Amino acid sequence: MLLRFLGAFLVGGTLCLIGEILIVNTKLTPARILTAFVVSGVVLSAFGIYEYIEKIGFMGAAVPLTGFGNSIAKGVRDAVDSDGISGAIQGVFKNTGGGIAFTVFLGVLSAFIFKSKSKD
Repeated sequence: MLLRFLGAFLVGGTLCLIGEILIVNTKLTPARILTAFVVSGVVLSAFGIYEYIEKIGFMGAAVPLTGFGNSIAKGVRDAVDSDGISGAIQGVFKNTGGGIAFTVFLGVLSAFIFKSKSKD
């Protein structure tokens, strides 16, 4: 169990370190960095590399945005295998729909609870 925690800490921490290095040392906007993390998760999954990262990092690899990209790639791959190329879009929503719906729900809930303020 201790090795799982250590692996999750090391993998998750490394992903956060990469993000921090990108924020501090480049002129990339946070949105572009976040998009790069999702795309890198898809690419690493496409080449079969992300499954090894998940074996080492457990939830440290599944929770960050690279894990979201990996989920997208897995959903597309599974849907294409079972339904052909027409199932590609369906696979994206099958694996990630719950997370997206919950995020939207929390966003709406926080908009009702908290009052926005102007920057002035």
